[in-house]
This record gives sequence, C-alpha cells and structure tokens, in this order.
Amino acid sequence: MMGAHSVISFLLLAAVLLLSEEVTAFQSSLVGSAFTSIRSSSSSSSQVVTSLYSSLDADPLGPGSSRNSASSPKMKKKDLRSLQRFLEVECWRSPNIRNLDRTLLAVADACKQINRIVQRAQTDDLYGAAIDPLTGEIAEENVQGEVQQQLDVLCNTIMLRAFCGASNNVVCAVASEEEPLPRTCADVMGYDNMIQSGEYVAVFDPIDGSKNIDASLPVGTVFGIYRSPEGSSAGRDGVNLDSFLQRGTKMVAAGYCLYSATTVLVLTLGSGVHIFTLDPDKQQFLQTHPNVRIPELGSLYSFNEANYREFSEPVQKFLTNMKQAGALGGKKVSSRYVGALVADVHNILINGGIYGYPATRDNVNGKLRLLYESAPMAMIMEQAGGAGSTGHGRILDVLPPQPKKNKGGDESDAASDEEAGKGIHVRVPTYLGSVENVYELEQCFRYYGEEEDNN
Repeated sequence: MMGAHSVISFLLLAAVLLLSEEVTAFQSSLVGSAFTSIRSSSSSSSQVVTSLYSSLDADPLGPGSSRNSASSPKMKKKDLRSLQRFLEVECWRSPNIRNLDRTLLAVADACKQINRIVQRAQTDDLYGAAIDPLTGEIAEENVQGEVQQQLDVLCNTIMLRAFCGASNNVVCAVASEEEPLPRTCADVMGYDNMIQSGEYVAVFDPIDGSKNIDASLPVGTVFGIYRSPEGSSAGRDGVNLDSFLQRGTKMVAAGYCLYSATTVLVLTLGSGVHIFTLDPDKQQFLQTHPNVRIPELGSLYSFNEANYREFSEPVQKFLTNMKQAGALGGKKVSSRYVGALVADVHNILINGGIYGYPATRDNVNGKLRLLYESAPMAMIMEQAGGAGSTGHGRILDVLPPQPKKNKGGDESDAASDEEAGKGIHVRVPTYLGSVENVYELEQCFRYYGEEEDNN
C-alpha cells in the first residue's frame, strides 16, 4: 500500500508535468509571434546591421573569420571633395597663390608621414635624445635650449623636404623651430651652386607638444608661408632675412595638422578656413568642414592655471571675471587645457572661447614663437572670424626684430647670426579665440595693465 509521502510526491510530480506542458505551449506561442515580428522587420534591421559594419574592404572580423566576405555590407562613404581638388580650384582662382598647390600637397603628405611616426613611436623605439651620426654622442641642444629628440629631428627633416622637394620649386628658403637660422632649399636638398628662384619662404614647427606622445595625447604641426618682398636680394648663405622677418599680415597661407583621434589638416589661403580629415582607408585628406566660423563668444578658456600666480594682473582679472560669469554664450564656463598649442587652439576654433599663453615672471614674452606658432594661428583665427592678440594689439601686426645694418647697408658678420636668430625665434604673449573673448581680455589690459613700450 502506497504511503502518504509517496502519494504526495506523485501528486506534486503530476502537477509539475501539467504546468510544464502549459508553459511550453505558452513559450511556443510567444516565440512564434516574436519570429513573426522579426520577419516583418527584417528589412529595416538589415539596414541597421549594414551601417555598423566596417568600411574596410577586407572582412572586419579579420582574414580568419568564418563570415562570407563576398556578401559583407559596407558603411556608406560621404561624397567629399579631396584636398587636391580644393587646391586646384583655389590656387587657380587666386593669382597670388597660383603656384602653391603642389607645395601644399607635399605638406599634406608630410603630415601623413608624421601621423604614422607618432602612432608608431611607442612600438618603434623613436623616443629619447637624438644621436649625432658622426660622433655617436647625444646631439647638441637646439636654439630653444632643449636637447633634440629623435622625433623632433625626424619630423623636422620630413617638413624640410616637403617644402623644398616639391617639383615646382616655388619655395626658396625655410625656417624651423629646430634650426638656429633659416636655410635655402638648395642647402636642404644638397644642391651646390643652385640659383634660388622661388618667390616664397616657409616657416614651421614640425612637432608641437611632442612630450604629449608619452601619454598618448594630441600633438601637431604648424606652418606658414610668406611671399618674398619685391626687390629683395639674398644675404649671407643665400638667405634673405627680409623675406622671413615680416609682419604676419604678409602671410599668404597658414595651417596646422592635428594628430589625435582623427588626423585633420586646417588650412587658410587668405579666403576662409577649411578643415580636411584624413580618410584612413583611402589615405586622402577630404574636406569635412568648409568655411569654418568660430562662435563670436565662447564659454571655454584654455590657460595653464598652474601658472596663475605668475600671470600679470590683467590676465588674472580676466580669468576671474570669466569664471565668475558662470555661463557665456548660453553654455557653462569650462576650462580645457591639453598642453599642446595645436590641440588647444583647435578645440577653441571648433567650440569657441579663448586660448592663452601669457607672459610670466620667468618668461616676460611668453614661450610661443611669433613667426611659426603665434602668427600662423592668428591668421587662421582671424580668417575664421576670431581674433589673435598679444594683449596690446593684433599678433599679425607685430614686426619681428630686424637685424642691424652697418654703414654700407650690409649685415654685420659679427652679430648677424645672433640678431637673425632673435628675429626668427622671437616670442610673444599669445591670445587666440572668439572675438568677444579676446576683446574682453584686451580691455583688462587697458584698465589693469601698464601700457606696452613699443620703443
């Protein structure tokens, strides 16, 4: 005779089986309706999946994946104008820069090379001080008083050859942050007794913020191009210093390359600012932001506030006022500082605000060089509707120190190199950004600062 416990167990088992059948039936009906819903929306879901696949021609899962690459959908590319086409049209319609298209394309190619070098710096042992190939010893300090790094030397060589190696030879001389004095393109390319016939000179900082690479932070390249004055003649070593020591208003082109999450080339030819983004698939710069305009008023400020106590009273007042404002242009005031000129200025250009590298007690003229950092960036800002100031006036109006002349009108051999170096590498306090922000900064200098001595 079945015990009471056995009867209870049997009844529980029967109840469980009955419940299981009902659950199974419910699940079947639920799954069936779900499949019906999926089938009805298969077309739209297919499009969503398509948009998520990589745009690479190869299978995004890798060469060893099991997915059929022949049927792999691709991300749709935008129909964008290439840098080459842009330069062809712009240089054709502007007689004063008609011959610069090949040179600027060579600079763009140099930026691609530097971009690859920056990405490989961690894996290809490109860190550390440069070694003199002749002596095997650490290279000497550069004109900035810094020991040259391997990256600095390599990127400098790439930019030198980009400006001087273009087939149309319109650039006759170059000046770099890494070189004490300007050099003729004949010297750069190793040509002897070559007559310099180019009508332009180029200035550049080959790798701005190179210390950021250690922390995988953005770095960049800055450049500007001047037309040589009419009637100018070459001086010692074939270099005409008058072609370099001009006001920024004489620049015909300026730009920078930013190596970051994307690689961008920002360029002005004197008629607006345009941004080109490097397509990693095609390895081409494509025009993604035509006719860029900076907001008239921005809420961002980019200063190294660790030096706040070293700033002059006008700068301190300006920063205090901006923070106390709480919001500007409808946005909350915010500080962003990367520590690389190109990265910080690009952020201000896109979002609005002000970038500043003021004078300090230890660096009474700041640390940015006029010729190949401050002036090109000021030209870009002004062409985008912004402003560039020293705190006392336009950066582009600043004339670099001119070498002294002897009675015969020639440069004094004894002091010419030193004086030329002062002009080429002169520093200025630099403020760049939205016109309203820069105006307010100049007002602080007017009311709280001493007048600048221009004599």
